[in-house]
Amino acid sequence: MSSTALFRILLTFGIFFLLDLYVFTGFIAAFAAGRSRIIAAWLYWGVTISFYALAIYAISTFSRATGPATPLAKWLIGSFVFLYVPKLVMLFFFAGEDAYRLLRAGGVGVAKIFGGAKEATFIESRRMFIARMAAYTAAIPAIGILYGIVKGRFNFTVRKTEIAFKDLPEAFDGLTITQISDLHVGSFDTESDRAELNHAIALINKQKSDLIFFTGDLVNNRAEEMQPWMDDFGKLHAPMGKYSILGNHDYGDYSDWPSREAKRANMQQLYNTHDQLGFTLLRNQNVRIEKNGQHLELLGMENWGKGFAQYGDFSKTLQGTNDGAFKILLSHDPSHWEEEVMSHDTHVHLTLSGHTHGAQFGIEVPGFKFSPVQLRYKRWAGLYSENSRYLYVNRGLGFLAFPGRVGIWPEITVITLRKA
Repeated sequence: MSSTALFRILLTFGIFFLLDLYVFTGFIAAFAAGRSRIIAAWLYWGVTISFYALAIYAISTFSRATGPATPLAKWLIGSFVFLYVPKLVMLFFFAGEDAYRLLRAGGVGVAKIFGGAKEATFIESRRMFIARMAAYTAAIPAIGILYGIVKGRFNFTVRKTEIAFKDLPEAFDGLTITQISDLHVGSFDTESDRAELNHAIALINKQKSDLIFFTGDLVNNRAEEMQPWMDDFGKLHAPMGKYSILGNHDYGDYSDWPSREAKRANMQQLYNTHDQLGFTLLRNQNVRIEKNGQHLELLGMENWGKGFAQYGDFSKTLQGTNDGAFKILLSHDPSHWEEEVMSHDTHVHLTLSGHTHGAQFGIEVPGFKFSPVQLRYKRWAGLYSENSRYLYVNRGLGFLAFPGRVGIWPEITVITLRKA
């Protein structure tokens, strides 16, 4: 480890220790002096120091050869989110209270109303009230995060939508498409995970869609992650075919490889995996899907993302297509729709993407949805339209890094095409 990297790690630990120390001084005020305060202090620092130890162990054993999505890294990130999101909530309360106290001490005139012991008693009472309010408020995201880790990541949700097009060929009126995306199968590593994923597979087959499309990120880093799951995902069935594309994680770019040949061999293994699962993998290619003498064109691009690897070639993907044909594009990153598809002369009717996961964290209620990921992506979950072109962004079936989902549930999309 270089001295620069070591300095950054020590600086990060120092900042978090100061944060923990500050939050502790407010947190402990929620407890009356005595046994309960002593227990709370031991519990706070016991959990915090245990997390530091886990982080130090994870950093010391980290290897780029295996990539950042190991089980240890997954649970380290989960522990970090579970501990520090509530602490940031409490930080907001305590910082506000301290700012108020500074104003009072500054002599705005308020402090003169009180004096001596009465003032001290007032401050202590107020501090305890604020500390308890902070703790109660912080418990809300803590419970949500815990639910997201234990149950939310398996809360597979079927979302159905209909989209009408004037120029949809008559034969395809009522065509059903099941879209799944971002499996990140390497994140599932227990037998209980297998039971949950088999439930998802059963849900997908239960939709009885004509087509199944997978829009990238089958694995986290390496093709071998899929080997224990071949029989399970080989059960997916669609009478008109299964088609897939690659996502940014599928290329092995986030792992170190002993040689270029090893990385190429990994890619070939991944191509073979798609084939063995019965998926037609489209790599900057297009195919015709025919029904009752009519057809539509399915385009599949390699990954192209703003700020991510750009292996995709839209011009190559369009080669041989008919300008007047109805087109569906599979493109992993929704930024491609904004950056290239919308401005291209060729009219692509429907684009299906994934990639964002909805940040695996947010709020979705009728009429309102929010996720931190929208600070990065304007179009991050669900259906969007502009100039008679549609984009659907799937929220992903799996998870990455944070081993949970809070408010943004894993998604199975069912789209029905209609003739307007």
